[in-house]
Amino acid sequence: MLRATTIVRKPAVRPDAVADTVTLDHAGRARREGELVAAGGLAFRLDLDRAATLEDGDALRLEDGRLVRIAAASEALLEVRSENPARLTRLAWQCGSNHVLVEVTAEALYVKADPVVAELVRGQGCAATPVERPFRPEREVVAHDHSACGHDHHAHHHDHGHDHQDHGHDHHHHDHGHGHHHHGHDH
Repeated sequence: MLRATTIVRKPAVRPDAVADTVTLDHAGRARREGELVAAGGLAFRLDLDRAATLEDGDALRLEDGRLVRIAAASEALLEVRSENPARLTRLAWQCGSNHVLVEVTAEALYVKADPVVAELVRGQGCAATPVERPFRPEREVVAHDHSACGHDHHAHHHDHGHDHQDHGHDHHHHDHGHGHHHHGHDH
């Protein structure tokens, strides 16, 4: 099976080199490996050196030099709007702190259509309208590469949203592990 090991970004894609098109949702465009079949039946193996998000109009270069164009599939999303920009900002922050992918535009936020996220949207006083369109969430910006430390980010404990004094505990005298632990390695 032919392998695709190189991404060609949209501005450099030559239409005459495109042999086929593969339509992928956001999760599919964020994979680095797997077997794919393009619209015209061309089967190939995605085998990228590292994870990278493919955008609509990018292409994958096959071992024989041909290109397979990427088309972003429509997905079930919620278009979130508010007349109060601060509410959208708060919602974007809440989504980020809960590891919910968000696409930010000048007028609206877009999130996956999910009942839990819809409840979060309503809780912030925003309106959500179901839409079908390609999903292009913001790329995660990492201030520190946790993978280099050899540990999983999800294993960390995070603050649970209240002050210890709310329970009658003085944080300085009663530390019971709600902070961010670094498991014995330097940052």
